[in-house]
Order: sequence, then structure tokens, then C-alpha cells
Amino acid sequence: MELEYRLTAMAKRMRLKALDMAFHAGKAGAHLGGGLSSIEILAVLYGEIARLDCSNPYWEDRDRILISKAHCVLAYYTALNEAGFITDEELKLFEKNGSDLAGHPLKNIEKGIEYAGGSLGMALSAAAGMAIHAKAVNSKRKIYVLLGDGECEEGSVWEAMMFAANYKLDNLVAVIDWNKLQYDGTIAEVAGLDNLPEKIRAFGWKAVEADGHDIRDMVRAYQEGEPGKPLAILANTVKGKGVSFMEGNPLWHHSELNESLYKQAVAEVQGEERTHAED
Repeated sequence: MELEYRLTAMAKRMRLKALDMAFHAGKAGAHLGGGLSSIEILAVLYGEIARLDCSNPYWEDRDRILISKAHCVLAYYTALNEAGFITDEELKLFEKNGSDLAGHPLKNIEKGIEYAGGSLGMALSAAAGMAIHAKAVNSKRKIYVLLGDGECEEGSVWEAMMFAANYKLDNLVAVIDWNKLQYDGTIAEVAGLDNLPEKIRAFGWKAVEADGHDIRDMVRAYQEGEPGKPLAILANTVKGKGVSFMEGNPLWHHSELNESLYKQAVAEVQGEERTHAED
């Protein structure tokens, strides 16, 4: 219960910080939908699962976290903030000229950013390379990669899955933000990923489903590894989670958050926080 309360509180702080970042980005806008859907996924990973040390970012045996769906930077940067890699002051500079925190992450080990996201479908291949190297040097580090479900329409994702299964990379964990929406509409309308868990299993992975907004279920899913198999977590999520006018609305894939909508969004998240405190 203590773990759940701590990570729930962390996720709520992240959601509020994400809204603040998006609002202060002004007319540049921000990727709100896929950022808010990823909050709990990254809160559990950075708050409990991953082996990291912000005081020693180059620690050789640290776990590696790669963000393939770069459109979740609002969740990513706030998770790094909670983990001690990024300061509150740096968050305020999001999308500003000269800032290290761009709309797509730029590799910066000192700030915990292991991979320069942007081109979809590539990070799983990079993660598989890191995982096979870790095996070769007998390192205990694990490699985590966060993908979008729309991104899984890319053929390179499936090539990487075949490679990882063939080399039995059980130190590799792929988390799919399964919110069933992408920029052009629903996943089903654009390309279709029917029976996604079965397809991943057919490629030789262990695939587990989880509620991507349930802290306990995500902790459980991260621990579901099986010797000799890479692990895929299909995290069922809602795009724009936590803000009523964004939830399930593809128009909030990337958009500008004006003052009145910002205040409404913050009030909704703060109200949810009060509800949890009263339980």
C-alpha cells in the first residue's frame, strides 16, 4: 500500500508538471495526448523498477531506458525530474530556445536521456543491440524501451522483435503504450493491429497485458519476465488520461493549451488528487 501511494502521488505530480510545461510552451504546443497516457508507465519504471543513480549518470551497470515514442516527452521529462536528473527550473525551459528539453528528446546522459528520439520504429533495434552487448559483458543491467502502438505499424519494430527472440534477450523489456489512437485516428482505422499480444508471442516474446494507469498492475507487469524470452508489456491506456476534454480525443495528440483549458485541466487533476487523499 505504501508503494502504491508513493507512486500514485508521483504520477499526479508528473501530470500537473506536464500540464504546466505544455501551457508555458505557448503557441508551440505540446504532445499532450501521448504524454498523459504514459504517466503511470514511467512513474512505476523510474520510481520503483529501474536501477539508476542521478548522482552517477554514467554508472556503467545502470539500466537503460529508451523512449521510442518521442511524443511522450511530457511524461518522460517529468519522470526524469522526479528521478533527480532534471531540475524544476529546467522543466520551465521546455521548448524554449537553447533548452536541453526539446519537443523530441536529445541524447544527454547527464540528464538521463539515453536515446535521441524522433524517427519512430528505431529504438527497439537500438535497445536490442544494447541488450545483446549487456549479455556479452555479463552485465546485470536491463534495457527498457517505451513504444507507441501506432509506432508498431513500422516493420523495423518486428525485425527487432525477431532478433531479440532469436538471441533470447531476456534482459530486454518493451512497453507498448496501447492507447489505440494515433495522429490520423484510431489504430484500427489506420493500419490495424488486431490480436497484438498473440502476434508478439508468435515472434517469440513473452507478452503480458496490464492496466497502464493502475500502479499495482504495472509493478506486477514489469516483474513478469521469463528466462530466455524478451518481455513485452501491453499497457492499456487512455490517450489524454486525467483530463476529460483530452481523453480519447485525437485532436489532443499535439495541441496548444490556452489559459482557460489549462486551469480546467489542473482543477480536474487536483480534484483527482483530493479524491485519492480521502480514500
